[in-house]
Amino acid sequence: MPYFTRRQCFPLVGALLGVSTELSAADLKPETISAFDRHLAETEARFTPSVQGSKPLWFDAPNIAQQLRAGASSVRPIQANGLIPVKGGLIQHWAGAVFVPKATLKTALIVAQDYPSHTDIYKPEIGAAKIRAHQNDQFNVYLRYVKAKLFLSAVFNTEHKVDYIPVDASRVWCRDVTTRIAEVNDAGKPNEKELPVGQDRGLLWRLASYRLFHERDGGVMISTETISLSRDIPFGMGKIMAPFVENLPGESLQMSLDKTRKATLARL
Repeated sequence: MPYFTRRQCFPLVGALLGVSTELSAADLKPETISAFDRHLAETEARFTPSVQGSKPLWFDAPNIAQQLRAGASSVRPIQANGLIPVKGGLIQHWAGAVFVPKATLKTALIVAQDYPSHTDIYKPEIGAAKIRAHQNDQFNVYLRYVKAKLFLSAVFNTEHKVDYIPVDASRVWCRDVTTRIAEVNDAGKPNEKELPVGQDRGLLWRLASYRLFHERDGGVMISTETISLSRDIPFGMGKIMAPFVENLPGESLQMSLDKTRKATLARL
């Protein structure tokens, strides 16, 4: 274990205490939003053939399929380390899948659409959940995300437009895109307040997910792609901020898939 003298520790502690100040000046630019929207459109165009069954799915590879049927989830970055630089920001894009044996499509959808229970299923990352509106297969949902990785933590109030789109009797795909994200300052305290949207630390500006629920092989396969947008990493802040924007999206997806499997099995 490394040994630090008291003199060596003071700069380190000071750096950590200064994280919030160093990350306070980030504005979401129109060109960054446009780049993110283009990426979503490209993802949907690529995702559609897979949903319709006309293109092989990545998790059907023999080694991955074996892993999923053994009860483990599989998560991977879409490219390189999952980071896609755009003007004024970074896109994080991850894919994952999990198989729930003996489950039906109906059961999997019941779990997915029971948003008030998500605070129990996905704690501690989901701190609050509420259905704002619901008509047929469309939901407007509020979620409070609690994110933490090493020396950074953040709370976000998010609003989502969620559409469940039937493909056939065995398949439904879901498009979940945020319509509003506000970082919360002093969350849970009497002086709690939202920071101005798009004028915060830039840890999470946009979030979208695409899920395919496919009843097959004696259970349900749930595959997900998550896409988020943050600011780029400021000079000198790599060791502090990089784990939050580079590693946390994949870890959150892994946790979500594992907990989805557990919650769906509990409904059987």
